[in-house]
Amino acid sequence: MARSNGGKAKAFFRTTPSGAFDQYLQDIQKLPLIKDPAEERRLARRVQRGDEKAAERLVTANLRFVISYVKKYQGHGLDLSELVAIGNEGLLKAVKKFDPDQGVKFISYAVWWVRQAVLKALAEQTRSVRIPLNQNSQLIRMSRTETYLSQELGREPTDNEIAQALEDSVENVRTARRMTAAELSLDAPVDRTDKDAATLGERFAGQEGGEIEERTDGKLMRE
Repeated sequence: MARSNGGKAKAFFRTTPSGAFDQYLQDIQKLPLIKDPAEERRLARRVQRGDEKAAERLVTANLRFVISYVKKYQGHGLDLSELVAIGNEGLLKAVKKFDPDQGVKFISYAVWWVRQAVLKALAEQTRSVRIPLNQNSQLIRMSRTETYLSQELGREPTDNEIAQALEDSVENVRTARRMTAAELSLDAPVDRTDKDAATLGERFAGQEGGEIEERTDGKLMRE
């Protein structure tokens, strides 16, 4: 019996059959998106109760986003099919951790976990230099700005748009993308002395874009 489109997509979450990648790209175009925020929240609550079908629905509806997002990381040691497979792992993690009652859209939350998965893989592949501690705040700021712009624009912002919002250079933005997330693990607790503390990913993914520095926020809101 032939697999359904959802079955093909599910099989690709953890594997990357090179010969099937082109077919995968075609298959996911047929998977339905989730356009109703209320439906997204309902699915997320079902996921919290252990509903695997709801989890698959939430994941498959966002597979196209992963492809669109990871394309920017091509040319740094991993081909597109590998980046997609890794990004899908991050998407799966986001589905498991997403709290629909935090007031953010799933896609805004998922981007953190997709980015984290890709950056870790690139760091292992290219043996990138670890991010100095004094650069962590800069990377956090850029990531938060990118998430906010995604919400405002309804799409992933370009490097130029991010640089403009931060009043920084495009080259600095691109350099930040290449940095490993080793020192900024989103799985690390905010307070290492508290075993129940939220992780960096949960803390930052749940923050509203309005918390971006005042000058950046003002510029974005005027557009």
